[in-house]
Amino acid sequence: MKREDINKVMIIGSGPIVIGQACEFDYSGTQACKALREQGYKIVLVNSNPATIMTDPVMADATYIEPLNVERLSQIIEKERPDALLPNLGGQTGLNMAMELNKAGVLDKYGVKVIGVNLDAIERGEDREIFKETMQKLGIDTPRSGICHTIEGAEKIAEEIGFPLVVRPAYTMGGQGGGFCYNVEELRTIVSNGLDLSMTHQCLIEESILGWEELEVEVVRDAKNQMIAICFIENIDAVGVHTGDSFCSAPFMTIDKELEERLKRDAFKIVESIGVIGGTNVQFAHNPKTGRVVIIEINPRTSRSSALASKATGFPIALISAKLASGMTLDEIPYWRDGTLEKYTPGGAPDGDYVVLKFARWAFEKFRGVEDSLGTSMKAVGEVMSIGKTFKETFQKAIRGLENGRSGLGFAKDFNRKSADELCEMLKTASSERYFQLYEAIRKGVSLEKLHDITYVKMYFLEQMKELVDLEEEMLKNPGRVPEDKLLIQAKKDGFSDKYLSKILKVSEKDIRNRRKELGIKEAWLAVPVSGVKNANYYYSTYNAEDKAPATTNPKKIMILGGGPNRIGQGIEFDYCCCHAAMQLKEMGYETIIVNCNPETVSTDYDTSDKLYFEPVTTEDVLQIYEKEKPFGVIVQFGGQTPNGFSFS
Repeated sequence: MKREDINKVMIIGSGPIVIGQACEFDYSGTQACKALREQGYKIVLVNSNPATIMTDPVMADATYIEPLNVERLSQIIEKERPDALLPNLGGQTGLNMAMELNKAGVLDKYGVKVIGVNLDAIERGEDREIFKETMQKLGIDTPRSGICHTIEGAEKIAEEIGFPLVVRPAYTMGGQGGGFCYNVEELRTIVSNGLDLSMTHQCLIEESILGWEELEVEVVRDAKNQMIAICFIENIDAVGVHTGDSFCSAPFMTIDKELEERLKRDAFKIVESIGVIGGTNVQFAHNPKTGRVVIIEINPRTSRSSALASKATGFPIALISAKLASGMTLDEIPYWRDGTLEKYTPGGAPDGDYVVLKFARWAFEKFRGVEDSLGTSMKAVGEVMSIGKTFKETFQKAIRGLENGRSGLGFAKDFNRKSADELCEMLKTASSERYFQLYEAIRKGVSLEKLHDITYVKMYFLEQMKELVDLEEEMLKNPGRVPEDKLLIQAKKDGFSDKYLSKILKVSEKDIRNRRKELGIKEAWLAVPVSGVKNANYYYSTYNAEDKAPATTNPKKIMILGGGPNRIGQGIEFDYCCCHAAMQLKEMGYETIIVNCNPETVSTDYDTSDKLYFEPVTTEDVLQIYEKEKPFGVIVQFGGQTPNGFSFS
């Protein structure tokens, strides 16, 4: 369909917040509305979730808060008569509904063209059998596997491949219904559940690649077949933990350029064959011992990884994807570094030397009796993203951004009172506590080689943790005192918060803050430029550089504190509130400053506020932004319990 043939576009949202499909799709849908509205298209939006910015009346020309099913969508299509349907920004729900509408003949009946992804592409990306055949034709290796539609079929495949195995149902989100199995009984249980959950009653039974490196490439393609790699994401947790639950870094931190280029070439081949216009997330597994690389899966749509990649690089994938779906091409969209976007190169900042980490937020504590274990089915309810200059600094920013009552890695629960053997036994099961347990195991003297053998976490990351433990132990030699100047300076460079130092050393947080101020130790601020638009940035802090972000001079400015990571009891509704606060304040002539650390939200979009600080919502971090910007006031009531519990003593 040509651009001039499109007047009205229908966008299908993602429905209610569920594990594996959350507010990242509100972010994607909102970005799509912005992009299409900017180009003059009329927008019909359908979603069933009232807590989203997407369903706010200002986002679309017609908004329907309705159940997402074929009957109701057919009625809306009959009434509104859209020219096109954009399904790949609404997560798995949007893709599945597009497939069902097509099979029911609704799209043909009303002449609705699917844009952004063709329906064959959805099948090639989501249907496990077609996906495997496509990869074989491209010469891209896949794990040994077979497709089953019955439990008996799964048992036959298991006889051929052998245990352990992993089950991957088709057309489900967040790895729902899948899992590892080590015997026939586990296989029967998992396959039975997976077949019930799969839209096509189909499961892939696959050889186990547990412990391999999991690596992701985020690719954007346009109608001219121009492709760019937006971001490379390294899962610090090995294969075996769902990518939505995995501790991740961007860019690659331990992967050499030769392998990176190989993954990029394969990702481009895959995306070209699938035919997606816009963003696609491609996930690979790499065996570092043999060098073998296999494709795990692709998401022919925006995903949770897309939200992370967008905020990590300053490349708004959903916004650009919507523009490309409507007919624009990369060479028509501006790029701050060099002309237009077909020349984009991964990196983010001008010098490309910052580190981005994602750490998931879980809610096991809310459900009594639920086992805290991580596997191929996603269990995270939210996540934080942190930006810094070094891994250690960025890691500790992520931990304090979680808002789980911990301001650092050490002394969580009773782990420091466990023996080395007890900790090693606990580490055999991946859980939400793994990195806190690792920290105490290192403190107890467990060798990094042994910890790698148990967890598959690479030596580089374990060595970085050991350096943190060693510095902490040095400071603990003098409890009850502010660390000597040299140690305090290093502690701040390595990301130790004032609150954590106060806790472990038994001195007041105020004394630590005052001493570092006397030494001139304070956060510097650097910009992440935004691609695809002109003159836009957001900001992150570091103790390892000089400040390059001057405060705005407008005295009429208000700071809005966000809600941090989603968790049970505090979710997308607070993002909605913060965004509306920013909209209203702008309308009243105020300059707005938002502080938040959740990459899935609209509040951390580059243009929601006049200035965005991508930072943990903690007293220390907020106070330093306040002292820099000196706003007229601070709004705390729209971020939920997080900012309401602040103490600025």
